Amino acid sequence: MRVSTRGQYGLRAMLELALHYAEGPMTLRRVAARQAISESYLEQLLGTLRRAGLVVSVRGVQGGYRLARPPEEIRVGEIIRAVEGPIAPTECVVEGGEPECWRAPHCVSRLLWEKLRDSMLAVLDSTTLADLCAEAEVMTAGARAGVFPHGGRTTSEG
Repeated sequence: MRVSTRGQYGLRAMLELALHYAEGPMTLRRVAARQAISESYLEQLLGTLRRAGLVVSVRGVQGGYRLARPPEEIRVGEIIRAVEGPIAPTECVVEGGEPECWRAPHCVSRLLWEKLRDSMLAVLDSTTLADLCAEAEVMTAGARAGVFPHGGRTTSEG
């Protein structure tokens, strides 16, 4: 399965809201600017996420968007499903769906696709926005210290 820009941008927008959760609602313009996403595209994504019950919109001068639940209660799998649909590497193993292929009962490759789907679901459904916020904090602290996330350094080591 390849996550489209909808999934990537949807997750980035949700992560931005999670990183600033304690500050209250964020304007569409601020999220768009901080994540380099066009405002019109972000508006569509946030509408989808709102209908899925993952964000709420707040009207007024101090209005904007905020997470509908705390970051530790929102799983990445929920976000991806909301903007992408069911998570599966092939149509024959879509979550909760019945295989349409006549080969399904005897298809060895389908077993592989099921394992792949289950692995993807395990990662996406066990990772919360709070987990990603913690990773972002580690990355930011490492960047300030001159350490890249992959373990390298910004200065040469001799």
